Amino acid sequence: MKHLLDLRTSDFKEWLTRHGQPCFRAGQVGHWVCNAPGVPFEQMSDIPKVLRNLLAKDFFIWSMETVAHRTSADGTEKLLLKTSDGEHIECVLLRDDKGNRTACISTQVGCAMGCVFCASGLDGLIRNLTAGEIFEELLQLRRLLGPDERLSHIVVMGMGEPLANLERLLQALHWATRRDGLKISARRVTISTVGVPAGIRRLADRGAPYHLAVSLHAPNDELRSRIVPTNEKVGLRAILEAAEYYFEKTGRRVTYEYVLLADVNDRSHHAAALAELLRGRNALVNLIPFNPIQGLPYRTPHRGDVRRFAAILDGAGVQVTIRHRKGDSIDAACGQLRRLRGPTADRPVAQETA
Repeated sequence: MKHLLDLRTSDFKEWLTRHGQPCFRAGQVGHWVCNAPGVPFEQMSDIPKVLRNLLAKDFFIWSMETVAHRTSADGTEKLLLKTSDGEHIECVLLRDDKGNRTACISTQVGCAMGCVFCASGLDGLIRNLTAGEIFEELLQLRRLLGPDERLSHIVVMGMGEPLANLERLLQALHWATRRDGLKISARRVTISTVGVPAGIRRLADRGAPYHLAVSLHAPNDELRSRIVPTNEKVGLRAILEAAEYYFEKTGRRVTYEYVLLADVNDRSHHAAALAELLRGRNALVNLIPFNPIQGLPYRTPHRGDVRRFAAILDGAGVQVTIRHRKGDSIDAACGQLRRLRGPTADRPVAQETA
């Protein structure tokens, strides 16, 4: 048996044709999978019984078990999911007072990038997620919504480097943005990368109108290589050139994410250097005060330092926002997702309120 959502639409239609079924059934099945998560093939009432039996024989939809479910007072919910091979990933549902419901999803089990402030890479990289597993995260999060809620946004900012698993990610996002899928506008999807120039260019050439967020974290190569070890082999120049290429090809302004680490990269001279680096670019800087992670030596900067940093950028003509924390009380904020193992990972499903 195979994960149904590991199949491309063309492959699924080929399977239908091979079994004597019209191709339009693909859209019907997709509608059931996306709009009635958890409904087994046998209960898809507008699909012929013979096809339902064939689907149940050849495919499955749910491959991951919810091991833990935590909720925060701000409405954030986090799932720890156990994959069929016994690995673990996390994904998050974010709510805001505007009615937006955002899914933050992972693309890999662990991460190989080694950013010094991020929990996701503490145990290294195990493997890529499949397209079906990535999309299943969205379905698992969708099941947490109330009857008057719907997923409105996707941020690919969970565990892993998305551009290192680009084809499978794009396959999952294809289902997410289809009319017979989750119906999420492609313009409400953001893919975040540590800065993989070849991957950025491949994404640009695909022409998908997704937002691109580049995790910058430093205004020069010397400091960035200390914070983001992979920078030693890449360098800021190549990353910025690839980001500019993305803007030229898609017309989508690039966001530069900058995690502020107290006394490491949050001083006034860092802000001035960052403003100079981005001068003349159609860019938005998203400042992210460090979210504490047990075992790491970094500190969250004072609010006054964050405001001063933002003011320097703004004064230099660089558009800037400050990300507000959500879910940090349940370790669901930026940089806090990680692959849990051992007794914690094997506990029964529990819902905890923080």
